[in-house]
Amino acid sequence: MKLHEIRDNEGASRKKKRVARGPGSGKGKTAGRGIKGQTSRSGVALNGFEGGQMPLYRRLPKRGFTKPNAKSFAVVNLGQLQAFVDSGKLDAKADVTEDALVAAGVVRRKLDGVRVLAKGELKAKLNLTVAGASAAAVAAIEKAGGKITLTEPKVETAAE
Repeated sequence: MKLHEIRDNEGASRKKKRVARGPGSGKGKTAGRGIKGQTSRSGVALNGFEGGQMPLYRRLPKRGFTKPNAKSFAVVNLGQLQAFVDSGKLDAKADVTEDALVAAGVVRRKLDGVRVLAKGELKAKLNLTVAGASAAAVAAIEKAGGKITLTEPKVETAAE
């Protein structure tokens, strides 16, 4: 096979059907839309409309609650931190802040803060300052000889 012999498989591409171009086309006159009615006309919006019957999305009960002021954290795993330290993009000797993580490219943006999770393994001794961390992540960082400072106050629940 040569470069000039390359072409699509048979039936892989089809020509566009030109509608309303006379009776010989097979899609002339009504252009495949049938006769009269809402769908034969332009500007039809039938999504979810059930002919006046109460639509499904209104028949089903609404459950749950979405907190309007919920915080969204940028998530960093311990394995990611170790990979960036190994590649030299993150300096383990200096204090690692949220701004340093953004500058190194570990996270794209801070959002409402950076939260560290315990996925992966951390060998480097890091001095982290972030908004939040899981209990397992805090334990893993301290086990590696590092220190973590949380800037967000811990939210107390009624169970505590």
